[in-house]
Amino acid sequence: MPAPARRGTVTLVLGGARSGKSRFAESLATATGLDLVYLATAQAFDDEMRQRITRHRADREGAGWRAVEAPLALADVVVAESAPETALLVDCLTLWLTNVMLADLDVEREADGLLAALDAARGPVVLVSNEVGYGIVPENALARAFRDHQGRLNQRVAAIADRVTLVAAGLPLDLKLPKEPTS
Repeated sequence: MPAPARRGTVTLVLGGARSGKSRFAESLATATGLDLVYLATAQAFDDEMRQRITRHRADREGAGWRAVEAPLALADVVVAESAPETALLVDCLTLWLTNVMLADLDVEREADGLLAALDAARGPVVLVSNEVGYGIVPENALARAFRDHQGRLNQRVAAIADRVTLVAAGLPLDLKLPKEPTS
């Protein structure tokens, strides 16, 4: 017997740092007309990151977003917050992966859990992630491991996503679009 179809849609928005990917992802979530939940994965390890988090919170204030902190238990939060009347925005997978690696958790197991949560989502989920594979080979083992894990995570999410968009210089380029229903 085939698995039941996922009721929600999954959209992956990729791009480099300061490419406009988060703004584009927010516009996709907002365009659904549904209740908006922002799943924030950042952790404030230093003053600069605390300032970024404060700025991001201020940007969403009064814009209809409800924020949920999800630095590690992202799969659990996706399951808990997913609803047909709610659009989830995960910003971002890159910071979540960093947190997973710094916590010395099993990256593959955590990614498996996230993919299962996305498959079970009851409403739309938009995920933001950095495309980190365009640069030079990092000089240290941790950075190389991160780059490799990020590339594999992006591929796995893209494989199950209904839509994948690459944003460069604020311009979206659709890499994968939802399939048209056949009748």
